[in-house]
Amino acid sequence: MAEHESLEFGKADFVLLDNVSLEEFMANLKLRFEKGRIYTYIGEVVVSVNPYRAMNIYGRDTIEQYKGRELYERPPHLFAIADAAYKAMKRRNKDTCIVISGESGAGKTEASKYIMQYIAAITNPSQRAEVERVKNMLLKSNCVLEAFGNAKTNRNDNSSRFGKYMDINFDFKGDPIGGHINNYLLEKSRVIFQQEGELQRCFKCIFQLMKGAPDAQLRSLHIQRDPTAYTYIKVGGQIKSSINDSADFKAVTDAMKVIGFTTEEIQTVYKILATILHLGNLKFGSDGDVTLIENSKLVSILGDLLSTKDENVEKALLYRTVATGRDVIDKQHTHQEASYGRDALAKAIYERLFCWIVGRINDIIEVKNYDVRVHGKNTVIGVLDIYGFEIFQNNSFEQFCINYCNEKLQQLFIQLVLKQEQEEYQREGIPWKHIDYFNNQIIVDLVEQQHKGIFAVLDEACMNVGKVTDEMFLQALNGKLVKHAHYTSRKLSPTDKNLEFDRDFRIRHYAGDVAYSVVGFIDKNKDTLFQDFKRLLYNSSNPVLKAMWPEGKLRITEVTKRPLTAATLFKNSMISLVENLASKEPYYVRCIKPNEVKSPLLFEHERCKHQVEYLGLLENVRVRRAGFANRQIYPRFLQRYKMISEFTWPNHDLPSDKEAVKRLLQSCGFEHDVAYGKTKVFIRTPRTIFSLEEQRAEMVKRIVLFLQKVWRGTLARMHYRRMRAALIIIRAYRRYKVKSYIRDVNRRFKNVRGMKDHGKHVKWPTPPKVLRNGFVFKIFIQIYFRWWAWTLIKDLSPEQLVQIRAKVATLECLKGQRADLGLQRAWEGNYLVSKKDSPGTASSFTLISSDLQRKDKFMRVLFSCNVRKINRFNKAEDRALLITDRHLYKMDPVKQYKPMKSIPLYNVTGVSISPGKDQLVVFHTKDNRDLIVCLQGMVPAGDSRIGELVGTLLIFLKMNKNNATQNMTQTCNN
Repeated sequence: MAEHESLEFGKADFVLLDNVSLEEFMANLKLRFEKGRIYTYIGEVVVSVNPYRAMNIYGRDTIEQYKGRELYERPPHLFAIADAAYKAMKRRNKDTCIVISGESGAGKTEASKYIMQYIAAITNPSQRAEVERVKNMLLKSNCVLEAFGNAKTNRNDNSSRFGKYMDINFDFKGDPIGGHINNYLLEKSRVIFQQEGELQRCFKCIFQLMKGAPDAQLRSLHIQRDPTAYTYIKVGGQIKSSINDSADFKAVTDAMKVIGFTTEEIQTVYKILATILHLGNLKFGSDGDVTLIENSKLVSILGDLLSTKDENVEKALLYRTVATGRDVIDKQHTHQEASYGRDALAKAIYERLFCWIVGRINDIIEVKNYDVRVHGKNTVIGVLDIYGFEIFQNNSFEQFCINYCNEKLQQLFIQLVLKQEQEEYQREGIPWKHIDYFNNQIIVDLVEQQHKGIFAVLDEACMNVGKVTDEMFLQALNGKLVKHAHYTSRKLSPTDKNLEFDRDFRIRHYAGDVAYSVVGFIDKNKDTLFQDFKRLLYNSSNPVLKAMWPEGKLRITEVTKRPLTAATLFKNSMISLVENLASKEPYYVRCIKPNEVKSPLLFEHERCKHQVEYLGLLENVRVRRAGFANRQIYPRFLQRYKMISEFTWPNHDLPSDKEAVKRLLQSCGFEHDVAYGKTKVFIRTPRTIFSLEEQRAEMVKRIVLFLQKVWRGTLARMHYRRMRAALIIIRAYRRYKVKSYIRDVNRRFKNVRGMKDHGKHVKWPTPPKVLRNGFVFKIFIQIYFRWWAWTLIKDLSPEQLVQIRAKVATLECLKGQRADLGLQRAWEGNYLVSKKDSPGTASSFTLISSDLQRKDKFMRVLFSCNVRKINRFNKAEDRALLITDRHLYKMDPVKQYKPMKSIPLYNVTGVSISPGKDQLVVFHTKDNRDLIVCLQGMVPAGDSRIGELVGTLLIFLKMNKNNATQNMTQTCNN
């Protein structure tokens, strides 16, 4: 069974239809076509519907999906059948074949190419050069055969006008080592005639030559590029086509070179094509009783192309040599006989050319020097691409042969399917029940039976002496087959007005009734070609052309057997083909054409229904469904469905897989619908399969979720372990780098105590990244500089230490704000008692400050200095500033430093200074009565005392934990 697909795509296997009826079959086929599913199974048969569009389902990725898989494990595909045939050949050492059938335009040729492509892709894994060469030649042979055997028709741009059976030989390792091609019933009449009004052309190679050959080559062949200049192809030459004949010409020529055709052989091939074109333009006239060639210039052209004398060409066209006893007579042709001989020659030359090309390819690709004792058994996969059943408005000898071929293949198909079924049942020990089916052996016998069959009657008519007409042949059929249930004619059924008197007969084929016109049956069966033409071509100086006509070496008077008729040759080839196929294990591809207009969207119900009927697809489904719809070997079945039952999941402990399958089906309640063979389980109805698939699909979801959960947990734990390991490594590495850095620092700063600058000149080592941006490195620096500062200040007095702290506070507060902070000099603090600033008034200030100390109880003077006060009227006056540990005093130096204003320090909220040289200071108070002064009277002049004032206040306020410290820090920069 095919891999379970959603029901929106229909049933992937017609065997699984609920009801086996034509309506159900067609509905499923249409649904799958509309959903883009062009392949469907009937057991091991692939039904293929031509999609008429490119589909991305043939690439390398798709090939890998089907390689080595069973049919039911993947959705239906050509690759699945190709792989099944290859596996059967390789595993069981058994010859297999793939039979591709269907009407023109159904996609048979493309299917055969995809099968060849798949086999080429999966073989020769060791890339042996010889095997690659063989594979390349097998693929290239398709290109050449398509050019010479295919043509554009009203149904198909690349219609095969011959049947082809290719054997691919494999060595014991399963690699291709050669092949062989058989061709059947080339439609050679297409060379000289294509019906007007139909979109069809002559064989592709002729148009490729005219459109793609270089000008010099065309001149050597006396050919023009205009197809309408040639009678034989005039009709087809007027048809517009999307085919790139020019590119195809180069591809075919290159392919012939790759296969092994010599330059002379390729040139001869194109000379023969040119000969056919020129033959069609020959016109015959008459002068009394004498038949003449009107355009005699063409005779010399034909002589040049055929490498023979002009007079010999002209004689062969106008005369026929007849031997009567020992006498030889040249009998002149009538106008009608000359035209018939010309056309017969054109058809025969092309047919002989095609057969020679096939034979030449076979000579090159056939297995040579293969010894079974040395190389192992040689196995074969055959690929049959042959015409399907044909029913036209006018059905002639060709359609009769083609339909006989399909009768033979249908008979083989049903017999082999039944035989396979019966053999499998017997092999597995399952009781076999007789299956009723339509046996078309009666129709095959109607055509090929000796003495009574239609072919026998036709051959007998052709052997009669005298003038035998098609009407006489029909009368003979009526006499022989008057009581046959599958034959009728207008004479036997006078009321059937669909048949013409003395022209038509009807056969009731398995695919439907077909009326044939006997017009041309006699001539086509005789397939007469005058011996003069054979001698003409045999006597050519071109060795390739000469080799194509070995029978031309016979002497005129030499008596030969009557050549076999076309019908007999075809019947013998069909019998041989069927015997060949019957000896192999067959696989089938049934191709269906969905519509006549090559639309990828249109599904013509009646047309498809007709094809389903004549391909016998419904019959095939009934045969397959008559017993058990599905069967699988126990291990495969268990592998697919074991998750359904607790007894088999994840692994069973029963004695065998067979017992495990029994237990599984019993737990699901299906034991009444199955049978157990030796190696396979047989399931009767599709419903059981669908139920199993539904349960499996549900369990697969749960298993997937469980696996996802377990896997995600595993991934998380793996990620955690990796992260933890990385963290341990990083920590260890960081410790190592830090320790290395500390050792380096210790080494460099080991002797700094004995250095004059205490190691200030020592360069710090570059810290590792772990310390570069962290606080540890800064701590190291701070520790050193703290130690370095401690060594500098450890011997200072308490007064000096207070001054140092004040300077540090000033630097922290005003760094970068003023150019001179007075840090280089000693800070005296109480400058008004100094005789430098106030030499005449120092005693007065001392007396006043002593009185204030007794009155306000301050402990010490923090700062004193002469200032200039600026009042609200912008008037400047000299004043003195005294700052103690309790108050800030404004004094008048003129009046013996009489205090003018006293501000408690706890009322001071902040200090603002200017960045200029004016040394302006603003003391902010809680009552907003700020004091604005400029320090002055310094000795030496210009000495900066702003820094000393700020630093002294900061240190004092910090020591007393005054809230004004914060405001002072914020405003001292303004």
